[in-house]
Amino acid sequence: MKFRNDPRTHLKGSLAALFTPFTDDGEVDHDSLRNMIRWQLANGTDGITIGGSTSEPGAQSVEERAAAIRTAADEIGDKAPLMPGTGTAKMSETLELTQAAVDAGADAAMIITPYYAKPTQEALYQWYATVAREFVQMPLVIYNVPTRTAVDIAPETVARLFKDFDNIVGIKETTKDFEHFSRVLHLAGPELMVWSGIELLCLPLMALGGVGFISALGNMAPKAVADMYDAWEAGDFAKAREIHYGVHPLVDLLFAETNPAPSKWVMAQRGLIASDHVRQPLITPTDAGQRKIKDLLEQGRQYMTSVDGFQISK
Repeated sequence: MKFRNDPRTHLKGSLAALFTPFTDDGEVDHDSLRNMIRWQLANGTDGITIGGSTSEPGAQSVEERAAAIRTAADEIGDKAPLMPGTGTAKMSETLELTQAAVDAGADAAMIITPYYAKPTQEALYQWYATVAREFVQMPLVIYNVPTRTAVDIAPETVARLFKDFDNIVGIKETTKDFEHFSRVLHLAGPELMVWSGIELLCLPLMALGGVGFISALGNMAPKAVADMYDAWEAGDFAKAREIHYGVHPLVDLLFAETNPAPSKWVMAQRGLIASDHVRQPLITPTDAGQRKIKDLLEQGRQYMTSVDGFQISK
């Protein structure tokens, strides 16, 4: 809650889009989640998100997601901003999860476009307007990920929402349409906070006015992602580009099979989480997938931070 009143200042930088760790039995592993957060903060991550696509939200109950938000908030305290994803395909659940984030002391909430229903642009406006009116003191971030939701919020709709509601402060754009980024910023203006959820577009977006990265790669390589942002901010564009190209193999690793199964497998192998379990319909990486992951990991190993000193909590 420390950062809630000034999101423009505090929600910049490298935000790690955490996966949700599970035990071998499939339960949410809160000890591993705490361990992940401590490791993130020790390696320069500027903020934490949980509950986005990488967190397997569709395979969890509302209460499981709310409990993970509470654990994250308790572990982070005031050390860094927390911006959990609180959206679902149902308005009642979205309001319930967003209230849970408010109560836990989160600094902002990220609301995914409602999936499967394929609402019109006016319906999307009304969806976000409903949430914004319900939580007038909570900074809200639109989460646009059309490959998963089958709906793309138009730049005009984003600009309209940003103009009409003071608490709608930004958007996470998980689209490879780079023209879309430009049109969003052109119509809404430079005060809109924009992040890319596509790893290889995080750095290019900064040139258009982006405020940082929300990256699944931060699960495995938090220091590299944070260093890339810091280099950009310092004007060391050569170093930022060097890291950007250097982590290409690790980005490919994330999607060697369906995200987040590959990164969970890596982090379990490295001892940061207790299990690589993913819930159905996902599966842990196949033998062929593991061979590909190992090869890509070797290519990008120099950008992986040591986990020495971070043991799984008991």
